[in-house]
Amino acid sequence: MNESAQKPLKVAILSNEAEQIADAIRAKAALLPDTFQYIDIGIATASSEDIDCDNTEVLLADPNLAARVIPQCQHLKWCQSTWAGNAPLLNLEKTDYELTGLKGVFGELMREYVFAYLLQFARNIPAFAANQNAEPPVWRAETRFPLNGLTLGIIGLGNIGRALIPVAHSFGMKVVGVSRSAKPVEGADAMYMPSQITQFAENVDHVVNLMPDTSHTQQLLSKVFFAHLKPHSILINAGRGSAIDDDALINALDESRLAHAVLDVFDLEPLPATHPFWHHPKITVTAHTAAESQPEDVAQVFLDNAERYLNHQPLRYKLDFTKGY
Repeated sequence: MNESAQKPLKVAILSNEAEQIADAIRAKAALLPDTFQYIDIGIATASSEDIDCDNTEVLLADPNLAARVIPQCQHLKWCQSTWAGNAPLLNLEKTDYELTGLKGVFGELMREYVFAYLLQFARNIPAFAANQNAEPPVWRAETRFPLNGLTLGIIGLGNIGRALIPVAHSFGMKVVGVSRSAKPVEGADAMYMPSQITQFAENVDHVVNLMPDTSHTQQLLSKVFFAHLKPHSILINAGRGSAIDDDALINALDESRLAHAVLDVFDLEPLPATHPFWHHPKITVTAHTAAESQPEDVAQVFLDNAERYLNHQPLRYKLDFTKGY
């Protein structure tokens, strides 16, 4: 720590888990008092009305809550997000501050989520469950769909997407990806640009979407995309709901252009009870829980960046307002 940094760094925490995050920061900071002696948590709240916008330099916040106060925070210099996705902040006019995302903590959770569902369908677990619950129970060998030899397509091969590659390889799968630049990624057999999405679709068996919400990704998974998938394809969307044309997906499932969709993110959350996704037999709905941030992870990323901030060093995981990620 730079000893010249004598002025306390007053931090405002605005989050639905504000107290838990504050406790985690205090606990971690206590282990390194010389390093973090200058950090002062001025307020930890879930209410945007509690934030003193005139005197907020550093904000640690949930993006949806931060979006309510940042336009009024004229002296804001840095906002550390508690989420991986930051669309509520990227859509604001105010961009004269540093915005850092939460990264490096979601890979393991996303691996569990994605392969929990891929393996469920590979081993045809729903069919065996139905047999067990039948009256009388049914003893029958069901068709299985091994992952070995298939190709996993990952749309959005950033830090989280890359965490899936070694697991896919362990099951004997090939991996291809989509990214804005289509630069080579270690472990990926091929890379495509979003403009090549139909060519990508023709060359994959199962699809995982992890793309952020930007103008380039909205309804990327459209009627044309679904028309190029294989009938046995499983689609897992754990990126953003805006990437999918909902009506086109339902029609594609009804026409058996793909086998099933596992959806964790939606245009409107919570997903309205009247939405047709809830009752479609080929759709599994989860409540945006594929890879949730934990207070301890938020605290660690924040403290690492706080030390950098105090020492006038570049912050990690800085977002580009122009690119949207």
